[in-house]
Amino acid sequence: MKHTISVLVENKFGVLARVASLFSAKGYNIDSLSVGETVDPEISRMTVVVTGDDMILEQIIKQLRRLIDVIKVSDLTQGNFIDRELVLVKVKAEDSAKRAEIFNLVHIFRGKIVDVSPKNYTVEVTGDRGKIDALILALVPFGIKEIARTGKVAMARGA
Repeated sequence: MKHTISVLVENKFGVLARVASLFSAKGYNIDSLSVGETVDPEISRMTVVVTGDDMILEQIIKQLRRLIDVIKVSDLTQGNFIDRELVLVKVKAEDSAKRAEIFNLVHIFRGKIVDVSPKNYTVEVTGDRGKIDALILALVPFGIKEIARTGKVAMARGA
C-alpha cells in the first residue's frame, strides 16, 4: 500500500540528506518526494510517498520523529487530504491538425501550453496521479519527446 507522509522540518542545510539517508539505511524506497518552504521560511514541508505495510509505515514515522530537525510527522494516508502533482510534457506538434488536437486535449485536462516551437508544444497540467497518468497516455499517440514530473505535494484538509 502507498502511504503519504507529511514531515515539517527546520529549513536547514543537510536536513533533506538526513531524511533521505534514513530511508536508504533502512532499505525503504521513496516513491515520491517533494520539499518546499512553508509560510514560515524557517520551516519546510516534505511530502514523502512510500510503499509498504502498516508496520513499515510505523517504523518510518518513529525513525523520522527521532531526527533532530524534524518538527512534526503526519500520516496523511488515512485522513482527509488534498494531493497534487505537476507535469510538463514536450510533445510533437508538427502540423496544424495535430496542434489543434493537442490544444483541445490540453483544454479538456484544464492544462496550459507553456511553450510553442515549430515542431513541439510543451504542456503543463496539475492534478492527482490518475489525471496526470491519463494525460500522458492521451499524448502518447502524438509522440512524447520529454516528461518532467514532480512528486506529490499534499496537506490535510480543513483546519
